[in-house]
Amino acid sequence: MENNYSKIYLKHKKDNFVRRFHPWIFSGAIAKTDGYLDDGSIVEVYSNKDEFLAIGHYHRGSIAVKIFSYEKVIPDAEFWFNKLHKAFLIRQKLGFTKKGKSLAYRLVHGEGDGLPGLIIDVYERTIVIQAHSIGMYLSKGLITEALKKIYTNQIDIIYDKSKNSLPKDYAENIQNSYLWGTPKSSECIIDENSCQFYVNWDSGQKTGFFLDQRDNRFLLKRFSEGKRVLNAFCYSGGFSVYALKAGAAEVHSVDSSAKAIEMVEKNILLNGLENLNHKSFKADVMKFLKEQDHSYDLMILDPPAFAKTVSKRHKAVQAYKRLNIEGLKLVAKGGVLFTFSCSQVVDNQLFYNTVTAAAIEAKRKVRVLYRLTQPADHPVNIFHPEGNYLKGLVLYVE
Repeated sequence: MENNYSKIYLKHKKDNFVRRFHPWIFSGAIAKTDGYLDDGSIVEVYSNKDEFLAIGHYHRGSIAVKIFSYEKVIPDAEFWFNKLHKAFLIRQKLGFTKKGKSLAYRLVHGEGDGLPGLIIDVYERTIVIQAHSIGMYLSKGLITEALKKIYTNQIDIIYDKSKNSLPKDYAENIQNSYLWGTPKSSECIIDENSCQFYVNWDSGQKTGFFLDQRDNRFLLKRFSEGKRVLNAFCYSGGFSVYALKAGAAEVHSVDSSAKAIEMVEKNILLNGLENLNHKSFKADVMKFLKEQDHSYDLMILDPPAFAKTVSKRHKAVQAYKRLNIEGLKLVAKGGVLFTFSCSQVVDNQLFYNTVTAAAIEAKRKVRVLYRLTQPADHPVNIFHPEGNYLKGLVLYVE
């Protein structure tokens, strides 16, 4: 298969991780290049002995190549259809694509689906694409055509929401846009385990909703009945709605974003829960925790990623520790804490150790009831453990 793709040659012994199917090539592993390279270019990767290893997207940075195939391929319309259809079949097997169901699931989860730098979420009859690499962004036309073929008569809109996920200097020149379809609105209602939520793919965070907490929200129901609940970093109130529906005595939702609090109130009304004991607070979570003079039976700490790069990991760990210290102080005796990290650079053991350190400093005796992670439509490539970004612990606090 002949093509005009530029070539990258790796240093001696730097090909081992590629042969073990890790999808990233770091800049320090590159010995030389052959051909013109620009951000987003398709490149072929070779060993220092001129053996073909992989093909992927190039970017000037620490991660120089993100691999999308270990075979010689041309990423044309057929390639994209096959890749996306394979991802679709997995979700079909998991039961996410059933007709007559209110659909809300992740179709493509980057490296977990062999497509580093690409996120695709499905909300009812809308598909939202979010490119995290320039190479994937440049492929959006072919991706759109493949999606239209896979979802014939099942979707109305394909929306690109990549501006905030691409490198800033590149993103300056692009706008989020509709790739296909004419929208009547940028909002829809999804059903998740008999809880309804508004999703706004235009103004909402990420692609519009945090699908990755679906299973953990469902687990929360087991602990909610008759309890006083605090949902910190509540965003659109997912955990709050589940807790109220499960019979919580009182729920407080806290977020620093006015837009998030507005969404919480909309979702409370949508679910017919407005007459229950719920109150929203627009406040800094740490400040809110320090100011409380009463305890909660059940608490959720689900902050945004405190670190997106290794260089910021230490500061992130300290932030997680301070947050969990304050949270643990407010959990009632015999209460439960759901605590999370979505920072990819903070792995499971480091997060566990950080929460342990917080428990020691807060002088609370704690038992681990559950270790939590992301749901099945956010799969982890076994050769890329970094894809296990969502870590959570359910703690029983004596």
